[in-house]
Amino acid sequence: MARYAITGSTGLIGEALAASLAAAGHQVQRVTRDAARAQAQDVVWDVAGGSIEGAKLEGVDVVIHLAGEPIGAARWTEDTKRRIRDSREQGTGLLARTLAALDAPPRVFLSCSAVGFYGDRGDEILTEDSGPGDDFLAEVCVAWEQAAQPAIDAGIRTIHPRTGVVIAEDGPLIDKIDLPFRLGVGGRVGNGRQYVPWISLEDEVRALRFLAEHDELSGPVNLVGPEPVTNRELTRALGQVLRRPTVLPIPPVAIRLLYGEMGVTLATVSNRVLPARLTDAGFTFTHTTLVAALEAALLDGQAA
Repeated sequence: MARYAITGSTGLIGEALAASLAAAGHQVQRVTRDAARAQAQDVVWDVAGGSIEGAKLEGVDVVIHLAGEPIGAARWTEDTKRRIRDSREQGTGLLARTLAALDAPPRVFLSCSAVGFYGDRGDEILTEDSGPGDDFLAEVCVAWEQAAQPAIDAGIRTIHPRTGVVIAEDGPLIDKIDLPFRLGVGGRVGNGRQYVPWISLEDEVRALRFLAEHDELSGPVNLVGPEPVTNRELTRALGQVLRRPTVLPIPPVAIRLLYGEMGVTLATVSNRVLPARLTDAGFTFTHTTLVAALEAALLDGQAA
C-alpha cells in the first residue's frame, strides 16, 4: 500500500481517483485550499500566497497534481486567461520546489498537462514526440510542464500526463452538449472534420495509477483513447447512444458569439492525438471506442 497526495481532489478526475485509490487500500492525502474544512492529514496550500504545508508531504510515495483554474467554465477575458495560466504555472512551481526540498521526497510526481499542448494541427497524427502548438492553450501547457523542472532536477521521476476530453456524465463535454442532443437539436460543429481526443473517466483514473506504478515511464504521456475521432464521428456516436437525430450543424460563428475565443478553441481546434507511450508500456483500455465510453457515461447509471 502506498501514500498518495492529490491536488484538485474535489474535481471530476481527482474525486474519482481518490475514491479508486482508497478502495484499493492506499492512503490518500488531499492538498486543499480550504483550510477551514481541511482534515488533520490534509495539506493546506495557497498558490497565490506561495505557501504550502510541505512538512506533511515528507515520506509521500506519489504526488498527483491535477489542480488548475477551469478552462471551459466561462468566456476568456484577459483576466480569465491570466488566472488559467498562473494557476497552473505557479501551482506547479510551488509544488515542484517543495517536493525537491523534502528530506524524503516522493518516488514519482505526476504533474498533469493536457493535449492542448499540441495546438490546432488538422489531420496530423500527434504523439509525445510532436512539438507544441502556438495558441494560448499550447503556451499554457508548455509553461505548465516547464514549471515542474525543480522536481526533475531533484531526481524525482516526473510525468506529464497530457489528458484529452474526459468522457463522464458530469464531464465538461457531456455537460455542455447533453441537453441539446437529448432534445434532438445537436449536430456537428462546422464541417466536423476536427479531431477530438477523448478518454473515459474510468480509463483516465486507471492510466494515472498505471503511470504511478510503472517506473520506466517519465516525461510526457498522452492520456487519450486508442481510436481518435472527428467531431462528425463524435456527433454520430452521441446520437447513436442517445437515439436522437443529429442533423443540425452548428456554425463556428455561433460558437464564437456564444462563447468567444474559449468556445472556438475548445470546439474547433483539431488534435489527432495517439496514446503511443501508454500503449507501448502495456496499458490496456477498458473503453476502446467512443461509443463504449459514451454508453458507460450516459447509460450505465440508468441501467442500475
